[in-house]
Amino acid sequence: METKNKIFIFDTTLRDGEQAAGNHLNSAEKLEIARQICRLKIDVIEVGFPASSPEDFKAVQLISQEIDGPTICALSRAKKEDIDSCAEALKPAKKNRIHTGIGVSDIHMERKLHKSKEEILKIAVEAVKHAKQYTEDVEFYAEDATRADVKFLSDVLQAVIEAGATVVNIPDTTGYAMPELYGQLIQQLKKNVPNIDKAILSVHCHNDLGLAVANSLAGIRNGARQVECTINGIGERAGNTSLEEVIMGLLTRKDYFQIIPQIQIKELYRTSHLVAYAFGMNVPRNKAIVGSNAFSHSSGIHVDGVLKDRLTYEIINPEDIGFTQSKVILTARTGRHGLKHRLKELGYPPFSQERLEKVYDRFLEIADKKQMIYDEDLVSLMENELNTNVQTYSLDFFQVLSGTDAIPTATVKIKKMENGDETIIMESALGDGPVDAAYKAIDKALDFQVKLVDYNIRAVTSGGSALGEVMVSLSKDGKKVFDHGSSTDVVDASVRAYLDGINKLVIKLQPAD
Repeated sequence: METKNKIFIFDTTLRDGEQAAGNHLNSAEKLEIARQICRLKIDVIEVGFPASSPEDFKAVQLISQEIDGPTICALSRAKKEDIDSCAEALKPAKKNRIHTGIGVSDIHMERKLHKSKEEILKIAVEAVKHAKQYTEDVEFYAEDATRADVKFLSDVLQAVIEAGATVVNIPDTTGYAMPELYGQLIQQLKKNVPNIDKAILSVHCHNDLGLAVANSLAGIRNGARQVECTINGIGERAGNTSLEEVIMGLLTRKDYFQIIPQIQIKELYRTSHLVAYAFGMNVPRNKAIVGSNAFSHSSGIHVDGVLKDRLTYEIINPEDIGFTQSKVILTARTGRHGLKHRLKELGYPPFSQERLEKVYDRFLEIADKKQMIYDEDLVSLMENELNTNVQTYSLDFFQVLSGTDAIPTATVKIKKMENGDETIIMESALGDGPVDAAYKAIDKALDFQVKLVDYNIRAVTSGGSALGEVMVSLSKDGKKVFDHGSSTDVVDASVRAYLDGINKLVIKLQPAD
């Protein structure tokens, strides 16, 4: 099944990336990210673990219905009920894959699974055979493969390929591997597994030692033909292989790898920042490929060289990955048609006239304050407006008083919708600053005490009239949510983020049917 010069790109941002502590998306948010990842022309998108929760099942099902192009994949443990859940959720997909597997290292078998090698081998084979009843495309993951006995790992792979696995995944689950050793492992498997040519070898590396990309590239160099990665490298603990880094590594050094991934790299920058926004995780300025400093130069020698010839200090053309200043600047005079056209160019799907009016009103509100609206502003605006959560509480009005000789005070006026009835609540509070006062006024008005776990603020664009984006993490009764708000006024953005987060908590805390 191997194609010598073809590399399959497997994106697991919506599964392994979302598993990271503090990361959570609802179905609608997952769908928006899946649409953008689709624009990258990715081969496989792993979109969730259906058996883990009703929300994850719903997300996999929704994306299977709406996304056309890549193979839609769902994860399961080597359990029949998990595999059945995957199959049901993936039914609407035109191309689907079930990804099942089990731990194969001694430490996993003895301390986690309490199974013998014979039992593990039997469970692995039965899981693949069961999944094969539902789809031709079955991937098997040998969890913790880099700490496993190579002979046993080879036996497991041979057996699952005989059972029908079309892809075999060699995960460095704990980020334990070294590039040279991981490359040697892939070589050994190609040599020792008699039927390995009937399946695609896949690499899936974690970044605990900062080597996920290096290990993945070593695996590819030694014969792996699928690489599993996430946007911005997000994932469990220190994260996964960064998609943008491994892709640009292969492309920039195609002379070395002799492999050219067939993806739309012009979408890399926008995808990176959309995912960062959705998860509330700022892209570090020094992040390779997509960080704001990735193509910045301040040293006199570097600046002089770049001005003479970009190739003196840049090995990647920033325009190739979509790293360009917006050439279209919108203003309050742009009109609905101009706004709609630009949103379409940015990749947003068509939406109703009612939704357009809502977006346009918010656009005008920002444009009147900011004068010029850049693409980054539109992305921030759209992510707020596309929030499909039912709004129990909405902001009608707020006012803050603050200064060196004034005690920070805030007044809020909030609309509460309950069973179709609208109630207006108004309260004031004092605080340590304008944002703290506003949050205390909201808590007092709603009589709904939450814990502010995290608060971050950044400027979306540059300049004195930049759009401010506030990201908050809230918790109550063991439930945790993330939300964001944007405005030219950081207090306004803070209030919007806090209130939207509370709306999410209200939904999460509702008893299950």
